[in-house]
Amino acid sequence: MTTRRLTVAQALVEFLAHQYTERDGQRHRLINATWGIFGHGNVAGLGQALLEAGQDTMPYLQGRNEQAMVHAAVGYARQSNRLAAQAVTTSIGPGATNLVTGAALATVNRLPVLLLPGDVFTTRPADPVLQQLEVPYAGDVSVNDALRPVSRYFDRVVRPEALIPAALAAMRVLADPAETGAVTLAMPQDVQAEAFDWPEEFFADRVWRVRRPAPEHAETTAAAQAIRAARRPLVVAGGGVHHSEAEGALKAFADATGIPVASTQAGKGSLRHDHPADIGGIGHTGTAVADDLARTADLIIGVGTRYSDFTTASATLFADPDVRFLNLNITGFDAHKLAATTLVADARAGLEALTAELAGHRVDETYEAEYRTGKARWERLVDAAYAAEDPSARPSQTQVLGALDATVGDDDVVINAAGSLPGDLHKLWRARSPRQYHLEYGYSCMGYEIPGAIGVRLAAPDTPVWALVGDGTYLMMPTEIVTAVQEGININIVLLQNHGYASIGGLSETTGAERFGTAYRFRSADGMYTGDPLPVDLAANAASLGMDVLRAATVAELREALAAARASDRPTCVYVETETGDTVSGAPDAQAWWDVPVAETATRPAAVKAREEYDRHAAGRRRHL
Repeated sequence: MTTRRLTVAQALVEFLAHQYTERDGQRHRLINATWGIFGHGNVAGLGQALLEAGQDTMPYLQGRNEQAMVHAAVGYARQSNRLAAQAVTTSIGPGATNLVTGAALATVNRLPVLLLPGDVFTTRPADPVLQQLEVPYAGDVSVNDALRPVSRYFDRVVRPEALIPAALAAMRVLADPAETGAVTLAMPQDVQAEAFDWPEEFFADRVWRVRRPAPEHAETTAAAQAIRAARRPLVVAGGGVHHSEAEGALKAFADATGIPVASTQAGKGSLRHDHPADIGGIGHTGTAVADDLARTADLIIGVGTRYSDFTTASATLFADPDVRFLNLNITGFDAHKLAATTLVADARAGLEALTAELAGHRVDETYEAEYRTGKARWERLVDAAYAAEDPSARPSQTQVLGALDATVGDDDVVINAAGSLPGDLHKLWRARSPRQYHLEYGYSCMGYEIPGAIGVRLAAPDTPVWALVGDGTYLMMPTEIVTAVQEGININIVLLQNHGYASIGGLSETTGAERFGTAYRFRSADGMYTGDPLPVDLAANAASLGMDVLRAATVAELREALAAARASDRPTCVYVETETGDTVSGAPDAQAWWDVPVAETATRPAAVKAREEYDRHAAGRRRHL
């Protein structure tokens, strides 16, 4: 048997360079690049291995924050429809634990990322070593064990020969559409540098076929029967539609049956916004037409959705006493939610099978007329929210979205994750292509937007990318601006200054907490944060990190700045202070409830009133059995 003598780290890098996915006859490199910040836990192992391999074998990307590197890799994977991913290496200790938030985000959103944190010595030459967490009851625990609950697969490579099964298992999970998420291979620093004679077969090209399992015939028949029997069926399109590249199959299904399609945050764009059957977002941040239909639907057809509480309005939205659920999902775990009739299958394959089985079936024309009228009514609300009668005035948040809508092309990508923007975008944004709307709302992680935009741009280098960022999110993680500047990745940032946590401020007000601790202001005489806004200049900060910055004080200046940013070949920030400050965004109110528990006993009137409202809404919760 032919062997090659390499260190464990060198062998892993060489192995990763030869892994591929294949779906529908198209092959993709599975691990496209490795992000890394080096410390004593990986500098002489994976750091040396990446240097020795060179950029052609394994491209290296230099990050500034470990969590942000994972976010960038997740953005890359999502834009790549989970067919390609990136790896992230860190040192042991703080570098490794900084991965936890990003790993949770990846796993919640069912997106692949390979984590390669350094780990403590397996040979224990000194105990403890620097940054070693001592656990009195277990000698084999390190801080990397914090990654176990947020990883879809976890292994610690304690011997060189253990890398072979661990690496193969890691690739299997990354490439499996039903199992994918964060995958962690903890790499003890002494093992990384240890040499071993590796079988040459370990480094051969290996193709992981991403399957499209079709539904069983009996399931398809039962599903078609349920749809034929329904008077008011409604499709809820989730992120699985995009991951499966099933947008065309969903359009064909809607065209043939006339069944309306609402979308989750992850599923928005499954149909183009101007398709007659597209009724926009559903749930707490949904449109009035989608939520009104959901309340009266007798059959909910979930396609690639995991039914988060925002989608179901905390189990209050689907109110028809006889409502039933039909779930098409590649994972049995999600397909069986809400006591549904199931199609455990690939979204595209399942939709194609259903469309064929339903040949000749169409919903009643009065139902179509009803939702199309509702759609037209909502579009007028969007027009009003986007409109700016006075171009010389400071824009509201929704007018910022209107200006951006008028600037972007059909294939531009708009990225957001947290704050008040996700609600406004889900209600108002008119998605023109499958990947234009990029909301990380499974974990809703502040700080995702800028590194996520870098990952998207790396996956689609000719696509204009916009990161929509509030001041709260910006202050949490602006560091990867330096990476964008260094690598010449011309992302665009739209930075909205509203002096605090606008979303949580609004939520605090509705739940009786009176916006406590949500404003970025000086303390007033009573010790509360109700004084003047802080004299921060975030535009100057972005400029100090190397971005081109365009300040827009009015609607007219905003339009000019957005156009200039899109035309630029450098990373560009458009800075705008919104009219409504830290109060409201200007978007229509929430169309459905969201369960945020309110104090059951309180003396302050705001909390007492909020509890009354809470009890009224909570009475509408139900378990679908």
